[in-house]
Formats: sequence, structure tokens, C-alpha cells
Amino acid sequence: MNCDVLTLFPAIVEAAVSDSILKRASEKGLVKVTVTDLRSFATDKHKTADDYPFGGGAGMVMKPDLVFDAVDAVREDAKAEGTRIILLSPQGRLFSHEMALELSKETRRIVFICGRYEGVDERVRLSLADEEVSIGDYVLSGGELAAAVIIEASARLIPGVLGADESSEQDSFYDGMLDYPHYTRPAEYRGMAVPETLLSGNHEKIRLWRRKEALRATLNKRPDLFDKIELSKEDRRLLEEIKTEDN
Repeated sequence: MNCDVLTLFPAIVEAAVSDSILKRASEKGLVKVTVTDLRSFATDKHKTADDYPFGGGAGMVMKPDLVFDAVDAVREDAKAEGTRIILLSPQGRLFSHEMALELSKETRRIVFICGRYEGVDERVRLSLADEEVSIGDYVLSGGELAAAVIIEASARLIPGVLGADESSEQDSFYDGMLDYPHYTRPAEYRGMAVPETLLSGNHEKIRLWRRKEALRATLNKRPDLFDKIELSKEDRRLLEEIKTEDN
């Protein structure tokens, strides 16, 4: 997965992608993240990146020329592989596990445009971005953290990025449901004991317990997810048990 992040605040993105999972993925050659300071494309001596909006109003708007020139530079460098230009925006398509999986398999260069202030000049959206993406129904000061979230969520789905490939398969949303509860030592802490099943050594009982608790968590916290999940006969039986127990 090869990504470019175009931003006025490169340090924010660099801090997020230069440690932990993404650092190891980069060292393995599985993920590459190039962070570009948009101010380097400013042509005036003050490196101006924003200006007052036409028509008046509060706030400043990011100038289009910096973004267009930066994207042109990436496209020139990525002629062979092509590019997918993503504008981070609260008005965009909502990011999800499905999109993370899609991006983890993307063969083109993924270019993230991070807006700031009141946003980018509308001409960026109209004629430069292939799509707009949002990480939630709220507003951040800029797209930098959103870009980092999308990159990490997607990268961890690439085989070899995590310590063991099955780690990502056990995450929430991997199969459409929330994750089951996790416990570690000590077996008892402040009067709270680990469920006996997890200490039994019986792998089939543990598998059923985990599946049942994942179903329980999804039922109690995100029942809307069941609209997209194809339940097995075993799942339906476990759900009936859960409903009986909870009632």
C-alpha cells in the first residue's frame, strides 16, 4: 500500500505513521507513507497557503494552486501505477471496515488531501478529488488525523503487517460483528474472575464462548449490524440462548 498525504501540518501525520504497527509495516516494505508539506508549493515569499473567501464570511480557505501542483507532482511520479485521490471531508463517504479492506488491496498510489481552516477551494473537490471520505459525523481542525486513521485501519489488514495474520481476523467488524471480550493474567483481580471457560483448555468450548459473547456484544451495543450479517445455524442458536439468558 503506497500512500501520499498532502498537508499543511506534516508533523501531525509523521508522528502517527512513524511508530508501532505502521513503522514495522514500513520496515517490511508492506506500507509506504510519503508526507508532503503543501507550503513547499507556495510561490510567494511568505509561503501563503490560504486566503479570504470570495463573498466574505468568517475563516480562511486553502488556496487551490498548492493542492493542484502537489497532486500533479504525485501523478507525474506515479505514472505507472496510477493514483486514487481522496479528499478528507466531513461531507464524504463514511469510512468503514469494508473500505479499509478495499484500500488495503489498492494497487494505485493513494493520495490523501488534508483540508484545514474552512476547507479547500471548491475547485479541488470538483475537478481533482476522485472521492471524498469522512471518518465520522463530526468536524476536526483538519484531515491529518483522519488520514492517519484510514491508513492504519487499512494497513493492518495487509497480510504480514501484524505479528500474526489471524490478529486482524479477530478484530471487531472483521466479519461484521463486534469483538468478544479479552482477558489476561491475573485470573482474578479485585474480586473479578476470568470466565472459567477460558481457563478450561477446551478449545471447542472456548470457540463457542467467544462466538457467543461476540454475538451478545453486537446484540446489546450495535444491533443494526445484524442487517448486514449472514448468520449460521449455530449463530441463531447462540442468539436464542443469549436472549433467554438476558431475559
